[in-house]
Amino acid sequence: MDFFDLDFELDDRGNRIGLPVAPAACSRPEWAVMTGSYCRLEPLDASAHSEDLFAAFQGHDDLWTYMPHGPFASTEDYQHWVLSVQRRDDPMFFAVIETETNRALGVASYLRIDPVARSIEVGWITYSPELQSSRAGSEAMYVMMRNAFERGYRRYEWKCNALNVESMNAAQRLGMSFDGVFPQATVVKGRNRDTAWFALVDRDWPLVRAVMEKWLEPSNFDGNGRQLSALSQGSKPAVHRSWTD
Repeated sequence: MDFFDLDFELDDRGNRIGLPVAPAACSRPEWAVMTGSYCRLEPLDASAHSEDLFAAFQGHDDLWTYMPHGPFASTEDYQHWVLSVQRRDDPMFFAVIETETNRALGVASYLRIDPVARSIEVGWITYSPELQSSRAGSEAMYVMMRNAFERGYRRYEWKCNALNVESMNAAQRLGMSFDGVFPQATVVKGRNRDTAWFALVDRDWPLVRAVMEKWLEPSNFDGNGRQLSALSQGSKPAVHRSWTD
């Protein structure tokens, strides 16, 4: 969004000020199972999910290239990491379970949870190759978005390493707009990280929700589970600025 396209009012001195926002805070996400048609998200638990997740991630060390943790040498090693993060207030980690196989195939979290500003981020997303190529993986992102906006959040964020093209494309596929890059935002594994910011705001959520629900309909997939129409084409009108512009 261009600076001069921002919505504002004038105060009694002629200064531009932001539009008023109702003062009520929204609620924090709960430690509860979130369910879709092809997946469910369960609070991440070392005893319940570590074995499935390590097996799904094993042999795919590229999954950890842009992550602050991993790769892991053994189930026990990965389980130790899960024990260190499970049931945290922020980030709140969930395991993504594919309904058809009843296996945990990925992890995602809510973080930077701010009920007063009504802003929330999705992150720490680690999808096994099997989940990356499935409708369950996309539906998990829809379920988390739906839960956040139904709780009254105004802004839903996605941040990633600015060199991670796959992650940036994934954010835009879900209808998120590019907000820019924070140079030298942090250091990850001893290397500089420039962070790319994406977001979906509540005024664009109805469009994205309708597009995602239509895309997820069984009629949009063939007998092998391949999509017939691309989600990126339907969500494109919600993307006000692309990282490739």
